[in-house]
Amino acid sequence: MNFPLYIAKRYVRSKSKQSAVNIINLVTFCVIVIGSAALFIVLSGFSGLKTYSLSYTNSFDPDLKALPVTGKFFHISPEQEEKLSTLEGITAYSKELEDRVYLTHKQKDHIAYVKGVDTNYNNVTQIDSILYIGTWINEQQVVTGIGIANLLGLSINNVRSPLEILVPRAGTQSLTQQGPNAKFFNTARVVISGVYAVEADLDNKYVFADLALVQALLDKERSEVSGVNFKFSNSDTAEKTREEIKAILGKDILLKNRKELNSTLYRMLNTENMATYLIFTLVLIIALFNVVGAFIMMILDQQGNSKTLYSLGTSIRQLRRIYFIQGVIVTFLGGLIGVALGSLLIWSQLLFEWLKISGDLAYPVEYLWANVLVVLATITVLGIIASKIASSRINKALLT
Repeated sequence: MNFPLYIAKRYVRSKSKQSAVNIINLVTFCVIVIGSAALFIVLSGFSGLKTYSLSYTNSFDPDLKALPVTGKFFHISPEQEEKLSTLEGITAYSKELEDRVYLTHKQKDHIAYVKGVDTNYNNVTQIDSILYIGTWINEQQVVTGIGIANLLGLSINNVRSPLEILVPRAGTQSLTQQGPNAKFFNTARVVISGVYAVEADLDNKYVFADLALVQALLDKERSEVSGVNFKFSNSDTAEKTREEIKAILGKDILLKNRKELNSTLYRMLNTENMATYLIFTLVLIIALFNVVGAFIMMILDQQGNSKTLYSLGTSIRQLRRIYFIQGVIVTFLGGLIGVALGSLLIWSQLLFEWLKISGDLAYPVEYLWANVLVVLATITVLGIIASKIASSRINKALLT
């Protein structure tokens, strides 16, 4: 039997004869419980906010996207399309053509991006799941964000008042050479078939239209696109499939997955999560001073027993180990109970949604085992440090 562990477990279960010491020990234990519970709740809250913030990328962005290394557009040949269609690693692929356009409707205007997509776009992304009202696009109808619809006063299926899309025409001559009757803009008059709603920036950014319509509007060839979207059939073989796509499309094409397409957003969310963790860990480190003080009080309270053990032949090193193990057990139990209480609170929010951001939107939280391990590891490490500091106070002068 491990002698220091046996004595340490008995000390954990025993109470002091002095009520003041018991109160100090209880307060210290509550500090550990509350600190670990607070850290777990905050980490779970930020995990939920991170998932909620990234949820729109699952609707807009594909598993993998091919973009030109230079410029805005590139050509994809029929031979390349045939090879892509036979790849086993992808479920579907979709071509798109995107550029900046000028929108006008009833003397209201707005600058946005038109994104021409083919019929496979819904199979590659979940864009149709964020439709707020109406239906998806067809050859002469488009879908706009709800922000654009509100800014321009648009309504769906209104053939009498279509949306006008204007794009500057590409040319090599100067304005004076083209003459007074020259046409400087390509124009398309389209009807709104639906409106999507995700978040403010994206709701004010895109107009989705048929690929052929946008190619004609931008004076582009049928083989000219700004990107190709891919949906993996198996995420386990994603890297292998990525290399195969790269080999088909060539070195002038850059491939980016969903995380790489939103690298700035991912970095921002990870930085916020880390900053929050460090701030709450700092709070726990400050609370560590109370823990060290309480452990020293326990050592002084057990001074008589320590002298007895020392007289019976227990070494100073073993005595230090007894109180070190006792401190680690206390902090770990406190962390475990704190995580359990935090888990109850998080599960209650997931089940009952009692905390609301707005009338029908519950505050997003997410229960992750990674957060459980992070909190327990943090509390255990801080407990080891506190126990080491407190147990080092045991010396020969204290025992004689």
